Amino acid sequence: MPSTRIELDQNFIDQVKHEIKPHWGELGWVTYKRTYARWLPDQDRSENWDETVKRVIEGNINLDPRLKDSPSKEVISELTNEAKRLFRLVYGLSATPSGRNLWISGTDYQKRTGDSLNNCWFIAIRPQEYGDSHIVPSYVDKREKAVSMPFSFLFDQLMKGGGVGFSVVNDNIKQIPKVNNKIDLTVVIDKGSKSHDASIKVGAVDKDEWKKQNPDQDDVIYYRLPDTREGWVLANARLIDMHFNPTNPDRKTKLVLDITDIRPYGAKIHGFGGTASGPMPLVEMFIDINNVINARAGKNLTAVDATDICNLIGKTVVAGNVRRSAELALGSSDDQDFIKMKQDKKKLYHHRWASNNSVAINSKFNNYGPIADGILHNGEPGIVNLDLSRNYGRIVDGYQPGIDDDVEGTNPCGEISLANGEPCNLFEVFPYIAEMQGWDLKEAFALATRFAKRVTFSHYDWEVSRKIIQKNRRIGISMSGIQDWLLNDLGHRVVTGFEDAVDAETGEKIKKPIYDSQAVERVDGLYKAVVDADKAYSKELGTHPSIKHTTVKPSGTVAKLAGVSEGMHFHYAGYLIQRIRFQASDPLLPALRECGYHTEPDIYTKNTICVEFPLRAAHADSKNFASAGTVSIAEQFATQAFLQTYWSDNAVSCTITFQSDESDEIAPLLHQYRHTIKSTSLLPYYGGSLKQAPKEPIDKKTYKERAALITDDVEEVFAKQNDDQKGLEIVGQTDCEGGACPIK
Repeated sequence: MPSTRIELDQNFIDQVKHEIKPHWGELGWVTYKRTYARWLPDQDRSENWDETVKRVIEGNINLDPRLKDSPSKEVISELTNEAKRLFRLVYGLSATPSGRNLWISGTDYQKRTGDSLNNCWFIAIRPQEYGDSHIVPSYVDKREKAVSMPFSFLFDQLMKGGGVGFSVVNDNIKQIPKVNNKIDLTVVIDKGSKSHDASIKVGAVDKDEWKKQNPDQDDVIYYRLPDTREGWVLANARLIDMHFNPTNPDRKTKLVLDITDIRPYGAKIHGFGGTASGPMPLVEMFIDINNVINARAGKNLTAVDATDICNLIGKTVVAGNVRRSAELALGSSDDQDFIKMKQDKKKLYHHRWASNNSVAINSKFNNYGPIADGILHNGEPGIVNLDLSRNYGRIVDGYQPGIDDDVEGTNPCGEISLANGEPCNLFEVFPYIAEMQGWDLKEAFALATRFAKRVTFSHYDWEVSRKIIQKNRRIGISMSGIQDWLLNDLGHRVVTGFEDAVDAETGEKIKKPIYDSQAVERVDGLYKAVVDADKAYSKELGTHPSIKHTTVKPSGTVAKLAGVSEGMHFHYAGYLIQRIRFQASDPLLPALRECGYHTEPDIYTKNTICVEFPLRAAHADSKNFASAGTVSIAEQFATQAFLQTYWSDNAVSCTITFQSDESDEIAPLLHQYRHTIKSTSLLPYYGGSLKQAPKEPIDKKTYKERAALITDDVEEVFAKQNDDQKGLEIVGQTDCEGGACPIK
């Protein structure tokens, strides 16, 4: 029986458009148009905001499992009304789903690939079963553990646009058996392929020449890659598994991979979107991965080797500037080779840039000196406290042994603690804007909770993911623009001061933060509203409540839509010039110039135009306003601890910035908050002194002068010009401070 489908009436949408004006930030509409607006081929243009929101809400509301089985009129009516409330919430930009949902929800790709609604994933690098998954190599039983499986999972999810955290801690790496075989790899391509010459240059061999030289192929495993994502994954799996006897029972050591059928550079990619990179990066990846494993023949792979393989995969996953490889490698805190692996500059520039690296610790860990030294010199490693993640929700709720015992790592931005194969599942509310638009914040967060809960009922491609999602139903309801909201409502920041205290375990003197009691009460009340909404909806659906519910995500791109501070972070500056780069052919550029925005050729990239946007932070003139350039490292740690204590039962994504004279405080502060902060990373504050810096702090006078030159609304001007093009994006865009997040 076909499912009942909820749809939003156009008359309702027209009414909302008349009543509500979206709270676009100064960069908001431009960012939306070049990031989340899908192309409408029948109308030869990209979506407008109301069309995007309609697609997203309908794609989500119809995931309610009750719609599959003759739902009652009452259920249909309730869900229709909920869809209308969600449309109002998101259209006004009081809240948004994750960037992934803005891009994928409601598309045919969502229907084919349930994984596509989740931004990020986690996988442990150890031999695992493929199970009942959409990808299972033909040479292994689905219940047989294969070394290739976690690498296949990572490769697949990256190609579907997700970020992947992966664990190479000692307990995982020691489960990988000794490398038995050196593999003689040949990559071949037919002369008829448009990619023939380019592939030969990077190491492939002409197919006819190879056949002439190898008439007897009985000792060869030959695999012709189909032009599919699955084909790429299976070829890499075969390459990895041939090195190990359990998955190479015939003991063959010659492998030929035929890349003839792979579409050439620039060809269209259906589904996720973008254009193909051609087979050349794949050729390089196969050769490089084979070299990594061959070098360990007769020995065991190390955490560095496993990370290199993941990084080489990540380097390959580039398609038309749409897919971005987002990885986080989690290693053991005593593995100095892992901690120092980026000091090899040649390998760093070749592939080791592809992951942010962190170390797994527990609350007893106290050797923060080397970590602080690494952070000072190259911004890594970050830290992930697995003990806190497994045994605590919110810190204020106390020790709950084993409450989340399957946790092994985190997503690339660190806001969600995850079990093996598990994804993050995000939605965020902008309390500052929601209050301005008249929303009861508890209702806004309840709607967000129900949206995220429905995502857990998607069809998932990997068995390991299906099992853990059904067990945990984990959601991550985030708030963003936190600094704007609390400064507006309280008149000051959440940390009102520090008092002298003593560390109860070490006797060391510390500065204990003092939090505003009203802020504690408000955040605590919203957390309880999320939990209550989850309990109520879970009961309606006949499922169990989610294992954890709340988080703070970094929110770079989505926060730009609404023009609020990103996640828990402080604004970069009270006033600044934000430089955004566009392809030179982008038809948005004439509209931007007509509106008065300054444009100039990009000095770093050909065929690229740099556009300058003057920005003012909310409350920039308040005496209690602080920016990333003025707030102390101590207050940032204390703010993250506040949110981990009273709001987030998952984790809090935070990249703490520090000035050069604060570097001595890094190790003591990491130690002070060892029982509170589940994950964190740090970077030195950069003031934007380079030419055409992405962000350049300016004073109020300069802002007023630049803002006065903006004479029109770019959305209205662009609509009049009616000259859109398909497949254009902002150049070099990242979604968080550390660049770890996939944009969409």
